[in-house]
Amino acid sequence: MLMRPKPAQPGHGRNTLRLIPRTALALAFLALVPANAGAASLASCAAGLKKQALRNGVKRSVADKAFAGIKFDEKVIRFSRSQPEYRTPIWDYMAFLVDPERIADGKAMMKKHDRTLRAVEKKYGVDRYIIAALWGIESNYGRHRGDFFLPHALTNLVCAGRKSRFFRRELLQALKIVSRGDVRLKDLTSSWAGAFGQTQFIPSTYRRLAVDFDKDGRRDLVRSIPDALASTANFLRNAGWRSGQGWGYEVRLPKGYRGTSGRKRRASLSTWGKRGITRLSGKRLAGSRKAALILPAGRKGPAFIVYRNFNAIYSYNAAESYALAISHLSDRLKGRPAIAKAWPTSDPGLTRAQRLELQKLLIKAGYDIGEADGRIGPITKKAIKKVQRKHKMKANGRPSMKVYKHLGGT
Repeated sequence: MLMRPKPAQPGHGRNTLRLIPRTALALAFLALVPANAGAASLASCAAGLKKQALRNGVKRSVADKAFAGIKFDEKVIRFSRSQPEYRTPIWDYMAFLVDPERIADGKAMMKKHDRTLRAVEKKYGVDRYIIAALWGIESNYGRHRGDFFLPHALTNLVCAGRKSRFFRRELLQALKIVSRGDVRLKDLTSSWAGAFGQTQFIPSTYRRLAVDFDKDGRRDLVRSIPDALASTANFLRNAGWRSGQGWGYEVRLPKGYRGTSGRKRRASLSTWGKRGITRLSGKRLAGSRKAALILPAGRKGPAFIVYRNFNAIYSYNAAESYALAISHLSDRLKGRPAIAKAWPTSDPGLTRAQRLELQKLLIKAGYDIGEADGRIGPITKKAIKKVQRKHKMKANGRPSMKVYKHLGGT
């Protein structure tokens, strides 16, 4: 999800939302509505936004339809208070995003769109495997583009006072995109934060960097795969991607390593070699090229040397776990092996297929969680907590391997 607004406390993860009662959220919403929202209601706030949109050149026909029928959306407000990249354990995040299904689908989609990907790579100098990986993680290769109608989601955020200046700008930019004719209003299906399209651009970035690669006169990142993939490459090139250079690779740390690490703490490969860092093969690092060492799970977990291109990927959604997922998936699409060192946990994360099976097992065991869809929301977490308490586990609602096996998963 491109250029998401950062949460107040970055940390790493995808599922520790505290469920707040709908009534409490509604009261919090009304309390947070800006003073200039008239009667402190969503309706009057939306009316004000509509007037501003018209003053900024949005067509009346677009504005009328965009703001029609807006209602308070508890889910948008709840999601705005937590982001997966900052709270989910890295082993859960990677298990979910870089699973066998996404790898297989990615290879198939790369074969299907080989000509387009190669043309994009040639023009922008960005590795086509990175582009495909980003496409796969952002929208599952175009299959899942969001659950919200963008104008309504962003209106809720603006009127609730959640980074209102940022979301107001994005809302107006989105409506201008529709007014220009690039995208149809009904196609503005987005994330809670307004990122939309095949590779999830936020509207302001869309207007700045989207390209018309298929030459049909429109920059359509929703229905045009060539436009979406080329626009993504254009973003990465503008973010500093260097053609012909990789993102990095897994390395081995010397026993008891206590040296420096961190994406911004760069040094030459020779310097890292002198600190005892080696390739997985045991070959010592050498050379003048600048790189950083990242330890996403600490010194007991996998370690990676990363180059400037890793930072370009990071800029797409400012979280190291996100950049690592894109980078590793690109390697798997190339046929390279999985991460060699195990994550430092005795309770690994689940793939998407296992998450779906976990829900089916919960239903079979008598837990009322609705229909199994593979999405681990508050209701599923509540059921998981009951299972965890029953088996004297930490009741955190985490969809883990231990819970899965306790329910009969194999």
